[in-house]
Amino acid sequence: MTEDVLEHFHEGVTTLTLNRPSRLNALSPEMLAQLRDALHRIDADRAVGAVILTGAGRGFCAGGDVKRMSGGEIDHDAADAEAVLRGKMELASQLHALCKPTIAMVNGPAAGAGLALALACDLRIAGSSASFTTAFAKVGLPGDFGGSFFLSQLVGPAKARELYFTSGTLDASEALALGLVNRVVPDADLYSVASGLAQRLAGGPMLSFAQMKRNLNAAQGNTLAAVLDLEARHQVAASRTADHREAALAFVEKRAPVFRVTPADLKDSI
Repeated sequence: MTEDVLEHFHEGVTTLTLNRPSRLNALSPEMLAQLRDALHRIDADRAVGAVILTGAGRGFCAGGDVKRMSGGEIDHDAADAEAVLRGKMELASQLHALCKPTIAMVNGPAAGAGLALALACDLRIAGSSASFTTAFAKVGLPGDFGGSFFLSQLVGPAKARELYFTSGTLDASEALALGLVNRVVPDADLYSVASGLAQRLAGGPMLSFAQMKRNLNAAQGNTLAAVLDLEARHQVAASRTADHREAALAFVEKRAPVFRVTPADLKDSI
């Protein structure tokens, strides 16, 4: 079977590389299935502390495979078409809710559903040649994979509407100014910067990071009261762990802490 997704583990970091470079890593059914399987395994893997998502070749991800669409290979008449698409789009939910920090290493164009996958990650590090576009209006589609949700959260509803309606393309500096990406670096430095950040996160408090993600995700659609309740639950649970005691001791002893508790150790607390 063709490896549409390459998986590499090093020093606590798993890098997932979309691997259809001749098609700018346009999404295929095989790629989506392989990504979902990989994320499912990673979520439960105690050795993995952070994840990088990137693309092979000169692009991050062109989104849907327009050439395949134009060939009529997609059955729009299927009675369960919406359910099938909804199942594929669970990938965005997986990325968003993964208990490990995720970094999109954007090495070129990120378009349509490809942009949405980058936005579903926690952080985005872009090379100077990266570009970003919703693209959907150009192919007569309204959008999928949660892009409308993630983009509205990051840049606000008015700008999100503009970017969707016009399908304009943002270069890396424009994306940075809008808050769409966290950092822009020279293309030659992209891997070292992204992997360095990922390794730093992988060495951090994995349980606390998982709890932070739950808090931050909940803050996007809940009341202050609901978020305060969740924060209280997570704060108390984390304060009772060996990681918290180790971090407090390390602070007093002026040394780096060694974290060992994983989300799997306290499943009921995340």
